[in-house]
Amino acid sequence: MERPCVRVPRERGEETRRVLAEADALDREYEIEAADGSIYLPVDPDAITPAIAAELGLDDRDGSTGTRRREGSARRGAAIVSRDVEPRRTQTTPADVLGFEPSLERLGDVVIVDEDDPERARRIAEAVLASDLPAKTVVNRASKVRGELRVRDWEVLAGDGTETVHREYGHEFLLDIATVYFSPRLATERHRVVQQVREGERAVDMFAGVGPFAIPFAARGAEVVAVDLNPEAVRYLRENVDRNGVSDRVTVVEGDVREVAADYAGWADRLVMNLPHSAEEFLDAAVAMAGSEAVVHYYDIQPDDDPFGPGEAAIREAATPAGYDVEVLERHEVRSYAPHELNVCLDVRLVRS
Repeated sequence: MERPCVRVPRERGEETRRVLAEADALDREYEIEAADGSIYLPVDPDAITPAIAAELGLDDRDGSTGTRRREGSARRGAAIVSRDVEPRRTQTTPADVLGFEPSLERLGDVVIVDEDDPERARRIAEAVLASDLPAKTVVNRASKVRGELRVRDWEVLAGDGTETVHREYGHEFLLDIATVYFSPRLATERHRVVQQVREGERAVDMFAGVGPFAIPFAARGAEVVAVDLNPEAVRYLRENVDRNGVSDRVTVVEGDVREVAADYAGWADRLVMNLPHSAEEFLDAAVAMAGSEAVVHYYDIQPDDDPFGPGEAAIREAATPAGYDVEVLERHEVRSYAPHELNVCLDVRLVRS
């Protein structure tokens, strides 16, 4: 059936789907399709606001269909077109099998549950494998994130193996959840930061993991130094740099960033400090690597009655004696971390006075 669809290049498919889904503009009665290097997402054109149109790069109206195309379509390869798409096929979900909606998290083809009741966890795992959800392994969290390498224990409930490929905003990340830290819940936050990066910047990801900040930074034309202490994370990071075609713009360093900082003194235009609970301990290293002007993305976890004050005070305490003026660009709540605790980010500009 002919339906209006947003057409975008394949590499922009997931990004566009997320934007349309958040705007409730997807027509969920029809299938998303891929053809000839493009993704076609069925939509309700009337639900696409000017702000969404601007974000996606859509322009005016397609004269043949009367549907809207909006600004930047030629530049970014986006348009609303009419296309014959299939009605959406009904799929069996874990909730259909169980009779209730379980709390699940997907990381590639690994499905993560978080259940204290072993019997309930087992039932959920069986329902996942009985559903149409694409999954090879189901695991249950068996410990909190711990240690300086930020890893946790997992109980494998069904399937075999904890290595997977996670796809996020057009990039692929190979990883093993048993040996590295990775949170798919932070995809939107990572994208928020990535969108600020400009071609030619010099950026340091101080706790790079498998590359979810560093690789998109490089794809936008930045020169990136990616540092991590976990040798397994560094191994996957090197592979992901090659996998995503940015090896010419990413320098991977294994080690404590405090020991690396002297090699990049005064070098960085942008620094990412995604190590909540401990980032304050590394502020001196960040300041040492900052150029005459640099943006710092400082992640913190604090009580919800003052989530930004401690981080801002710590940044000023580290940067002011080094001769920097501190400007807070954005105070951003990332997510709720625990009762009365928030995971937050301070986007801060340091300018040498």
